[in-house]
Amino acid sequence: MESVIAERGSSVDGWTINIPDQKAALDAIQFAGRSKAGFTVFTLNLDHLVKLRTNAAFRDAYRSATFVTADGAPIAHLLRRRDRRVTRTTGADLVLPLAAVCAQAKLPIFLFGSSPSTLELASEQLARHAGSELDIVGSMSPPQGFDPEGEAADEAIARIKNSGARICFVALGAPKQEIFAARAVAQGVEAGFVCIGAGLDFLARNQIRAPKLFQKTGTEWLWRLSSSPRRFALRYLQCATLLVRLVVAERILGYPTST
Repeated sequence: MESVIAERGSSVDGWTINIPDQKAALDAIQFAGRSKAGFTVFTLNLDHLVKLRTNAAFRDAYRSATFVTADGAPIAHLLRRRDRRVTRTTGADLVLPLAAVCAQAKLPIFLFGSSPSTLELASEQLARHAGSELDIVGSMSPPQGFDPEGEAADEAIARIKNSGARICFVALGAPKQEIFAARAVAQGVEAGFVCIGAGLDFLARNQIRAPKLFQKTGTEWLWRLSSSPRRFALRYLQCATLLVRLVVAERILGYPTST
């Protein structure tokens, strides 16, 4: 597709972003959704980069990813220095516009992740936004302690496959959602697995997303940290440390490199 950026100069820490913005993501997902092939959509951020350095299954999932966007503001900023077409495209921001695309293109969807109450509320919001043409063919909340490579994952994959869905929103959080999505495609499910993190929880208002000002300025991390310091302090310390290393690498070597 013409909207997909070239690999040269479009990687961060050795991981390639091949979708420059939200419109390109929606176009690519719709185009792939009309085919009979399975595919995955990941949204790269600093937390992913930290986890990719220590989690082999996560690395394998990313190596097989079909589409990757720049999720975190620092990721988008690093790439924009080399390609001004790149803008931040988060999983949460894809949910409503992609639901509208699926309704228009008559691509049935499946919701996987979060809790039963969240799935119910999110389904209502999606239908209200996308209209009666949206076909939600199923939803499923995984059990506590869900293993994306275990028996419960295989059961979920079979259910999604049998539902006839062409697009599956996966709301498990990283790295579980990406590992699960890659496993589903590897097992031959003819659907696109779009990893959206807390996207359904935001839609159901079970979690409150940072205000627009924080989103536009790339400081959602500050909102989350102030809301739950114990949960996020270590994560963001690790992310900040890695970001410094990437910036230094870019200034010395010209491009961010894996180390």
